Amino acid sequence: MSYSNIAIHIDGRGIATLCLSRPNKHNAMNDELIAEVTAAARSLDSDSNVRAVVLTGAGESFCAGGDLKWMQAMATATRSQRIAGSAQLAAMLRALNELSKPLIGRINGAAYGGGTGMISVCDIAIAADSARFALTEIRLGLTPANIAPFVVARIGTANARRCFLNALPMTAQKAQALGLVDEVVPAAQLDAAVEKEIGYLLQCAPGAIAATKKLIFHVASHDLDASQAYTARLLADTWETPEGQEGIRCFFAKQTPDWSS
Repeated sequence: MSYSNIAIHIDGRGIATLCLSRPNKHNAMNDELIAEVTAAARSLDSDSNVRAVVLTGAGESFCAGGDLKWMQAMATATRSQRIAGSAQLAAMLRALNELSKPLIGRINGAAYGGGTGMISVCDIAIAADSARFALTEIRLGLTPANIAPFVVARIGTANARRCFLNALPMTAQKAQALGLVDEVVPAAQLDAAVEKEIGYLLQCAPGAIAATKKLIFHVASHDLDASQAYTARLLADTWETPEGQEGIRCFFAKQTPDWSS
């Protein structure tokens, strides 16, 4: 599939880079970009050769949130059209959130509004120290509706109240303190920091990563009784997988499993 608002590159190790590519608009989201990111996420998820996905932005910004012209069009659309447009944004975030591969946020610059939502669906988020952040929807008389499930899950209720209700401007260091990003590095070291995380991931079994992402989602949304039954079955099942058997065999034989590079 060809894209006009994003760029995809997959290297020889199976590391895919999904780059938001509207630099003249600070990678703001419109309906075309939303549709392309959704399609790309689903395509990368189904590609068995892809081991991990790096999400980043072209130019000086990561993502400025919703494109103002797109939001203006939504404001004058019919109610059913507005609901459909909102649902498309929610579907994009969910497709990224539920990737069976690790999603690494390479936060190269500013992230506002929906851009913070895209950070919040990343499994690991590393930001340049020059990046700036804010949840800006209420300045426009709007609300961060679609991104809220993911931002609240990432930074917690108390921090969400701190950031949502006054569009708090944040430095990269403040974003890290609140839990929005995991690590802050000088801009010149951003690629090296992302590559370090990739190196760790390539030592891990792809099937086990996918199962563990599902495990995290399950235990976060179920009580202890339901989680106990689920986890008992899951561990029993993974002992039987080719990856589980190879991993244990290689550990005792002091060998390197096939998935480790």
